[in-house]
Amino acid sequence: MKLKIYLEPSDDGGYTAVVPSLPGCISEGDTKEEALKNIREAIELYLEPVADDTFKVNHAEEVELSI
Repeated sequence: MKLKIYLEPSDDGGYTAVVPSLPGCISEGDTKEEALKNIREAIELYLEPVADDTFKVNHAEEVELSI
C-alpha cells in the first residue's frame, strides 16, 4: 500500500508528518527520518483492526483484500 505523506518543519523544531487519506493520522520527530519512522508506526496502528469494530454477518462470505 502506498500513502501520500506530508512532512513539514514544526514551529518548535523537528518535523510533523500528516497522512491526508487517514484523518487524524499525525506524528512528529526530531529529524525527517524519525518523523517518517513514527508516522509508519502511526499508520500501522491506525489501520490495525480493533476487535470491537469487527462484526460477523450470518451466512456471509468473508473475503480478504490486499490493497
